[in-house]
Amino acid sequence: MTRRRGLPVVTAAVLAGHALLLLGLPLWNVAPVARTEVAAMQTRALALPQPPALPPAAESAPSARPAAPPRPRRQAAPRPAPEPAPLDTPIRETVEPLAGSTAAPSAPSAQEGATADAPAQAAAEAAGSAASQEAAPVQPAAAAAAPAAEGQARGMEVHAADGTPMPSGDALPIQLPDPARLSFSVTGQAKRFDYSANAELVWRHANGQYQASQEVSLFLLGSRSQSSEGRITDQGLEPGRFEDKARKLQTAQLDFGQQRAHFSAGTPDAVIAPGAQDRLSVFLQLSALLGAAPQRYPQGTQIGFITVSARRADRWTFRVGAMETLDLPAGSLQALRLDKVRQGADDQDASLWLAPSLQYLPVRIRLAQDNGDFADLQLKSRQAP
Repeated sequence: MTRRRGLPVVTAAVLAGHALLLLGLPLWNVAPVARTEVAAMQTRALALPQPPALPPAAESAPSARPAAPPRPRRQAAPRPAPEPAPLDTPIRETVEPLAGSTAAPSAPSAQEGATADAPAQAAAEAAGSAASQEAAPVQPAAAAAAPAAEGQARGMEVHAADGTPMPSGDALPIQLPDPARLSFSVTGQAKRFDYSANAELVWRHANGQYQASQEVSLFLLGSRSQSSEGRITDQGLEPGRFEDKARKLQTAQLDFGQQRAHFSAGTPDAVIAPGAQDRLSVFLQLSALLGAAPQRYPQGTQIGFITVSARRADRWTFRVGAMETLDLPAGSLQALRLDKVRQGADDQDASLWLAPSLQYLPVRIRLAQDNGDFADLQLKSRQAP
């Protein structure tokens, strides 16, 4: 009976012990147990704070890794410049500095330096003017124009065979040839390329004015033309404007009052003086001098001019040679030979033949370079313009 009454007491004690364990009272011989369930309830009850806004750069960046520096581009090797078309290739020239001028250095360009003649351009120069398309040394004018003085460049100079200069005060007689249209056949070689072409020189004058033009035409390659116009004075031709046209037009204005030549290409002004010519009128001026008094220019005489192109001015000097018989497309003709004096090792050879029976008009012109390039113009016909 007593046991039965004690059983509820024991049972109650056991339940009380389990309750203490379940309520989490600390036990000294056991490590404290984390109250996981209570912590979980508290976590769910708390509101977590909003995370701070990221800076704009961070938002747009896909990752925190720094961007790799851009890889440098490989520089492509420069392609060689294409060979210019024949009509635009400059002919090599050597400048003789004119007294009273100082050379003006110009920025180098890809087209500077010695360049081989091209067919049409060589023919164009032979017909009456030298082409001067690209950058070349120029003779700039002095700061202020001044009358020609001793030691300063003269527009025209004549020296005897022994080198004695003709006195500057001597007036040279002039006899202009009649107006004419001269047709030439052109043969030559450029860069081992043989070619043939046609050229025409038209010469007119009236009422104290003159006009001259020449054109060289190459099949499938187009044409190149030059022209000169101005007035006629006691000294012969005084050009006022020179034009050179291939793919574009370039001009020179000759102002004898200011003793300067101005260029549309933007190159510095050049010094000129009375008697100066351009690269077309120079051939007709020679005709006028020799036609008036051929005895004044025996073999060996040198006749020099300041000669203006569309970009520059330099000196052309011709040495009078002997009379020769030429077999030309126009027939057999007697002609006086003149050779252009070379101004340097890289200058070209040039020869000109003037026929007395045609009032000393040019009937043959030949240019040659050291590399074998040449152009040869021979008269086919002469007509009224």
